[in-house]
Amino acid sequence: MHGPALLGWLLVALCGGTGLYCLWWARAGPAPQRRPAGLEGAMGLSMAAMAVPAPVLPPPPPLLFAAVFMVIFAIAAGAPPPVLRIRATHQAHHLIEALAMFYMSMAMTGHSGPGTGGEPLVTTALLGYFAVYGIHAGARLPAGPQLRRRPPAAGRQPEMATACRLALALGMVAMLLTL
Repeated sequence: MHGPALLGWLLVALCGGTGLYCLWWARAGPAPQRRPAGLEGAMGLSMAAMAVPAPVLPPPPPLLFAAVFMVIFAIAAGAPPPVLRIRATHQAHHLIEALAMFYMSMAMTGHSGPGTGGEPLVTTALLGYFAVYGIHAGARLPAGPQLRRRPPAAGRQPEMATACRLALALGMVAMLLTL
C-alpha cells in the first residue's frame, strides 16, 4: 500500500481484527448469518494483507490478489437467490467490494490506468460509494448504550454486524485515498 506506514499498520489492525471476528462468527453463529459473515471475514483479512506497508512486505504478484478477490466475487455471486431485499443489497455490496479490491490490486502494481493510481473516475466513484455506505452504516448504529432487561440472545447483535461493515467501509475509503 502507498502512503504512511502508520496508516498501513492501523488498517492492518482494523481490517484484520474485523476479519477475524467475522470468521469466528461464520463458524459459531446461526446458519443464516454464516455466509455473509464468512464473506466479510475473507474481505477483512484480504484488506489487511493488502494494507501491509510495502517496505515490510513487498506486494505479491497482482495475479495472487486477483485470484483471491475473484474467489470472493464468485462466492458472493453464486449465493442462492435471496429471499429478502436486504440480502440482495448485501450480496451486491460484497460484489462491489471484491471488484474494488481487484481494481486496487491492479492499480497498485501499475496494471490499471495512468501511473500507479488507477483511473481517477473509477477511483472517485469507488470512494463515493464506500463513503456513502460508511455513512449509512454509521447512521444505523445506536447513539448510546442500549438498556436491556436481560442480555441479548446467543445470536450476533445487529449492531456488531453493522460495526463490522462500517469498519470495512472506512478501511476501503482509506485504501482508496492512498492509492
